Amino acid sequence: MSDDVTYLPLEEAMKLVAAIQEEENIHEQDRKILTVYNHDDKELCWFDFEELERDIGEVPKDQKKEIFQDYILKHIPDWALDI
Repeated sequence: MSDDVTYLPLEEAMKLVAAIQEEENIHEQDRKILTVYNHDDKELCWFDFEELERDIGEVPKDQKKEIFQDYILKHIPDWALDI
């Protein structure tokens, strides 16, 4: 069995995602996560803030939000459609 994740095409993810909220990780205080919600306010998935920073690398502070959002939208798993 493969653990490979398949991601939605960007256009489909943009239609599905209503909000990306920065929140505290309930399991680890002092760690931020970015939770992705659909238009019914249901949680689709989440991303660890520190892992995103590591994956994306250094970016200008004024572009960080936009770059994070773009990265997240390109990495919405296809199983999010089932939520």
